[in-house]
Amino acid sequence: MSLSSANPPGRWRTRTPRVALVLLLVLMYVLLTGVVDGGMGVTPLRLLDQPRFPLANAWPGLLLAGLLLVLSRRVLLSFGLAFLLQGLVYSVNLLKVANLGTPLLPDDFRMVGQLRKGGMHLLAGYLPHSPWPYLGLLAGVALIVAMWRYEPPLFARRTRGKRLLTGGVLMLVLVSLLAGLPAWGKIYNGQVLWLEPWSASSTSTHSGLLSSLMMFHLQYGHGKRKPDRAAAAQLISQSAASLQQSMQIPTTRDPLPDIVVVQSESFFDPAIMRGYETSNFAPNLRRLAAHGISGKLHVPTFGGGTIRTEFEVLTGLSLRYFDNLQFPYLQMSHKAVPSLVHTLNRHGYETVALHGNDPSFWNRTTAFKSLGFDRFVSQSSFPADAAMDGKYMADSAMTDEIMRQLKNNGPPQFIFAISIEAHGPYDVQPANRAERDAIPVPDGITGTDKQELQTYLYHLQHADAELGRLVAWLAKRQRPSLVLFYGDHLPALSSSYQTTGFIDGKDMLTQAGTWLLVDPRQQGQSTQEDTAAWLLPGKLLEQAGIHDDAYFALTSLIGPQLAALTEAPGAPPLDEGSEQQKIDQAMSSIDQLRMDGKLDRLLPQPMPPALGGIARNSLQPSQPPAAAALPR
Repeated sequence: MSLSSANPPGRWRTRTPRVALVLLLVLMYVLLTGVVDGGMGVTPLRLLDQPRFPLANAWPGLLLAGLLLVLSRRVLLSFGLAFLLQGLVYSVNLLKVANLGTPLLPDDFRMVGQLRKGGMHLLAGYLPHSPWPYLGLLAGVALIVAMWRYEPPLFARRTRGKRLLTGGVLMLVLVSLLAGLPAWGKIYNGQVLWLEPWSASSTSTHSGLLSSLMMFHLQYGHGKRKPDRAAAAQLISQSAASLQQSMQIPTTRDPLPDIVVVQSESFFDPAIMRGYETSNFAPNLRRLAAHGISGKLHVPTFGGGTIRTEFEVLTGLSLRYFDNLQFPYLQMSHKAVPSLVHTLNRHGYETVALHGNDPSFWNRTTAFKSLGFDRFVSQSSFPADAAMDGKYMADSAMTDEIMRQLKNNGPPQFIFAISIEAHGPYDVQPANRAERDAIPVPDGITGTDKQELQTYLYHLQHADAELGRLVAWLAKRQRPSLVLFYGDHLPALSSSYQTTGFIDGKDMLTQAGTWLLVDPRQQGQSTQEDTAAWLLPGKLLEQAGIHDDAYFALTSLIGPQLAALTEAPGAPPLDEGSEQQKIDQAMSSIDQLRMDGKLDRLLPQPMPPALGGIARNSLQPSQPPAAAALPR
């Protein structure tokens, strides 16, 4: 049989328009993806001078469109459905950027599993209230249905065998891409495209959202850093003398205090905003700071991601050293995670977590067991008539429950209370609208932004009032106590921040929150100390008179020179070869060994009792010898 008879010219003439149509739709898909993305590196004109950028950004959608085309045989339907699904991803990204100031990251997709675990009511509050986005989505769905119903197939049914083979190949390619097989790193990497590991925003602006998702997935989605055991051992050895001194066990011991930690939702002092420099929305915080330890608190998140700060406070581990832990409670695979809670358990504390929300959200039920809590008092355990304010349980109800849980006898108690009243979004009417509307706002903030800022400040004032009420109540008890109060992150009030700015001239992602450690029954000396969330447990144990945990003692020694490196969405890398970078890398290895349960053998043991020692420091700041730096 001749070549001409095997492939008649008429068949080629029939195929040519189909191939041309598919190629035209591929080109249109790439160009429209660039338009929707809007990033400077993937705009349509970039197809002329750097085509790999817009092509890489559109490639996941093109693979999906090709797979749908093979399965449905309808070309407009396939490209239209793929583009609609891609549009949903971009819509979610817009919502995240608007509320949290950062674009989507691969681990954000873990939130899908939280929708059926009590998270839908919380996340739904961030959806747009205008009907137009939903009408647009319905119109897109209607168009897809019409294409399915009326568009003629591009291929005949007799091509089923070839289509199944092609579809299988496309499926394998798409799955390998989503699974992040290393081979894709030849396309999605910082040398081929543009990757700034410390800034997802800059990466997506230059490389496109979909490319940035792939690059972060490939770089951080698999495995973890390998700890440098020698560097960890060397830093510990350099600090050995100071560690032994700080871990010295006293011969006389005061009674261990009850400890109440309040993680206050979105709490910060608005006085750092321009227009609020002389404001005093937190009078109780300032009053108590006059005889306690307080200052700026560097946290690893902004506007959301509460569990990131929460994880650092409960474990003393810095998420700076765990790139693959974006949402730690959703990714924890350890049955037991080293924590402040385990340390307190060893000293006879009864440990209780308390939160007026669904216990399964953020996987807290499982996470709190791994962290060592004896009990978790969640929403269903609160009184049926617990006060609500706005969308969530009032902070007053949380304070009431703390008081119910604290006993006047028995072992010392540790209560970790997580508030929720001030949780966004802030477009839900509070219980007292007149009180909210009377709150002043800086010039230039109007309309919806004004009302949301007022609503937040309304809830902030309640959080401060409850802090004052709790400390006053504890001061009247016979048992000693300590209160640690801090904000988990700044609230997502991006528009207001952009209007006013901050008094330090920096952007919203670099702003620190606030913290306070106070003994309700003692009038100590006021101490100003800036720190980071992962250093708080060491400070708390020190003030409680618990000195025998070598890791937390080490963080108190090494941590102060690293505290400011804790930022959201992440601090830039340090100068290569600098002393701070060497210490930072060594601390990274220490934390990784700690998480893996391999650090204890490198740490010193507590010293024997020292004559005349006392267990507690009466809220005086520690003055340890400076930790030695790694040698050059």
